Amino acid sequence: MKANLSSKIKLRHIPRKYYQPQDVLELSSITRFEKLSTEIFDEAVDGAKKIADEIAVAIRDKQAKGEKFVLGLSCSRSCTELYAELVQKHQAEGLSFENVVVFNIFEYYPLANSSQSAFSQLQAMLLDKTNIAKENVYTPDCSLKKEEIVSFCKNYEKTIASFGGIDYLVLGISDSGNIAINESGSQGTSRTRLIMLDNNSRKEGSYLFGSTENVPVCAITMGVGTMLDAKRVVAMAWGDGKAEIVKQVVEGNVSDAYSASYLQNHINATLVLDIHSASELTRISHPWLVTSCEWDDKLIRRAIVWLCQKLNKPILKLTNKDYNENGLSELLALHNSAYNVNIKIFNDLQHTITGWPGGKPNADDTYRPERANPYPKRVLVFSPHPDDDVISMGGTLRRLVDQKHDVHIAYETSGNIAVNDEEVLRFMMFVKGYHEIHKSKDAALDAKNDEIIEAIAQKKDGEMDTADVRELKGLIRRGEARLADRYMGVKSDNIHFLNLPFYETGTIKKNDLSQADVDIVKALLQDLKPHQIYVAGDLADPHGTHKVCLDAVLAAIDDLKGEAWLDECRIWMYRGAWMEWEIDHIEMAVPLSPEELRSKRNAILRHSSQMESAPFLGNDERLFWQRSEERNRTTAEFYNKLGLASYEAIEAFVRYIPL
Repeated sequence: MKANLSSKIKLRHIPRKYYQPQDVLELSSITRFEKLSTEIFDEAVDGAKKIADEIAVAIRDKQAKGEKFVLGLSCSRSCTELYAELVQKHQAEGLSFENVVVFNIFEYYPLANSSQSAFSQLQAMLLDKTNIAKENVYTPDCSLKKEEIVSFCKNYEKTIASFGGIDYLVLGISDSGNIAINESGSQGTSRTRLIMLDNNSRKEGSYLFGSTENVPVCAITMGVGTMLDAKRVVAMAWGDGKAEIVKQVVEGNVSDAYSASYLQNHINATLVLDIHSASELTRISHPWLVTSCEWDDKLIRRAIVWLCQKLNKPILKLTNKDYNENGLSELLALHNSAYNVNIKIFNDLQHTITGWPGGKPNADDTYRPERANPYPKRVLVFSPHPDDDVISMGGTLRRLVDQKHDVHIAYETSGNIAVNDEEVLRFMMFVKGYHEIHKSKDAALDAKNDEIIEAIAQKKDGEMDTADVRELKGLIRRGEARLADRYMGVKSDNIHFLNLPFYETGTIKKNDLSQADVDIVKALLQDLKPHQIYVAGDLADPHGTHKVCLDAVLAAIDDLKGEAWLDECRIWMYRGAWMEWEIDHIEMAVPLSPEELRSKRNAILRHSSQMESAPFLGNDERLFWQRSEERNRTTAEFYNKLGLASYEAIEAFVRYIPL
């Protein structure tokens, strides 16, 4: 089983010289906008191995001298691959940590349950799997009395100093651009202290505590100044969800709005990235501004769309002068004139637009995104949660049904953690009232009803739901999904609830993808043998479930390679409510009329448990239907500004070709 195929998705060809140049001169040229040293790797695991090798060498050098090696460590999820590599070096290569001293860089405060602490994550990922002596491990105390905190923080600084400072500091960069819990406004001279968490930090901590509301309001954190005193600092960021903040931290100015930007002031700091998190850096996103380019169709489209945005012009109004004055003269040399490039890109984008996402029967499909035949098609839509199908591609889903394709929906997870307790109580009261109306008595059912109500009443913050409560929450979401599908015209027999095992932990933190998950997906694929598959390609999903669900489908497809039906199947990736594909990647754009957009909204509203009371709406105050509509309208407006037709909304897709 290939468990991480989503990390290998490259939407366009990025020449290695853009991110791993061969000489210092080329490196200097392409990094001219970068103010922080960066190293870019194809995948997170490659970057993690490089860091682990560096740490291992440093540990052994200190051992040879009979000295302690002082590590400052983060519990950030960005560090998962690194710690796995260090554990492997300990277990398989004999790397000893007996001379290592560890300082945890932050801890939540106050904490009644230490199993939810940041330190417990560090223990599980690294400390408990190596021979680091317990007496050499230091961490902020989450049980301190308030009046003891100032004194503790001063002593924490003194303890670090007593070892000669931190030799090697490992950091993850948060979605907000912070290091440790140094929120916006933290100064470059700040030291270890108690700090109030903002909404973004509480959201990021929700994976430990079950919900944002359960995350403590404070944390004890190393200050920026404390971390800048470290002799060597390495920070990590993986995935396209970090791309925008990485660009700000690396190419923006030092600012207290993003504490990670202070790393620009450290003489021995490096930011380690994968190609996805580096995707918005100028050398990757707009390489024509720093070097000569290896032009292909996608890079040309990206450059022209960028030029249109910069000059606020539609494609067909760009001139030779516009190209020459904005670093795109190479394109004029290749294509002789702006007109030739303009018409090429205009036609390229025009051909992405189709009102027939399943293919138009009996039509010339030479320039259409989908094949005309076979018709009708068997279509399988994979939805990570029980509402992602209508949120992300509800208009396309309705179009496929109306155009008489045999549409199936596969809900990969139960979505049970995203249901408020009050929803369960409402249904329990309904059941009780129903029995009272009909004067029916069922002692066992009444007892179970009371047991569930009591379990909810007694549940403490951060505590896992009972199996019965989780089952009911899953039932609520299945009912809503069936209601939405019925509204969209999907047949009841075509609705599949996969309940992939990785999800069923009862908490935000999920298990890793397993063969059991992949086998469930494979069985459905082999049963249906679809002509068309839709999957969620939203790698920036804030809870990670979308990525695991995508990996499950891609692993199943990889296992089935060579089967005749799969050779004739096309796979399309959609994105969720958080972001849209960049326009230079879009390969199929399905326009929606005002009526179709309203129909999509009505389908989303069938998921009533996911309205205002849903636990994981995040910091975005818009409801899912509002986010979705704004995204679809923005995509349509973008096409319009480029000089193409004006639509009410557009849903966009990128084709996946199995590796």
